[in-house]
Amino acid sequence: MVGARTGPGQLSTPEPTGPRTVVHLLRHGEVHNPEGILYGRRSGFRLSERGQEQAGLVASALADSDVTAVLASPLQRAQETATPIAVKHGLEIVTDEGLIEAGNEFEGSRFGVGDGALRRPANWPLLRDPFTPSWGEPYLAIAHRMLGVLQRARALAEGHEAVCVSHQLPVWTLRRYLLGQRLWHDPRRRQCALASLTTCEFTGTTLTGLRYSEPAGASDPARTGA
Repeated sequence: MVGARTGPGQLSTPEPTGPRTVVHLLRHGEVHNPEGILYGRRSGFRLSERGQEQAGLVASALADSDVTAVLASPLQRAQETATPIAVKHGLEIVTDEGLIEAGNEFEGSRFGVGDGALRRPANWPLLRDPFTPSWGEPYLAIAHRMLGVLQRARALAEGHEAVCVSHQLPVWTLRRYLLGQRLWHDPRRRQCALASLTTCEFTGTTLTGLRYSEPAGASDPARTGA
């Protein structure tokens, strides 16, 4: 839940107090991936030229923000996205394993929404359970580790702003978790463009706001290897 709510038959809860802290969850920029594979946690996948431009656009958008901490997934594309932000604010990047991409059994293959993967018998055992899901890291596990990073970033930047650079599925899963929505979903409907910001606002330790923005423009959420 975001903020306190009251209504018929509900007890009033006290308004949260404490310093205002902002944590921006930033999806990395476009990756150089000419073969269009699902790279997942594989090393060696850098930002494309467009991805570098996107990282720069986000850094410019946050130039006047009171950023005092920059955290990033250990994967190269996230570190490269975090770099211009850290440089602009004179900060060192804090590498946090909790921000890493979700584990996926299809890593290294061409597997995307609408590419016919559901019709391949070899894939059926891994596709038996879309709710956990059966092909990779459980959604709830993703949400919990991302929530841990969110709280660490909030504490690290208390009274200021932090940026956490991660990946599409972890950011989207955490957003749904915070809003009390079911975690399984249609990947084509994710609102988490390349180099987009999902911004969480805290009053003290209480989450009191959540908003979304695309400082580098829109992108197709269903595109594999973006």
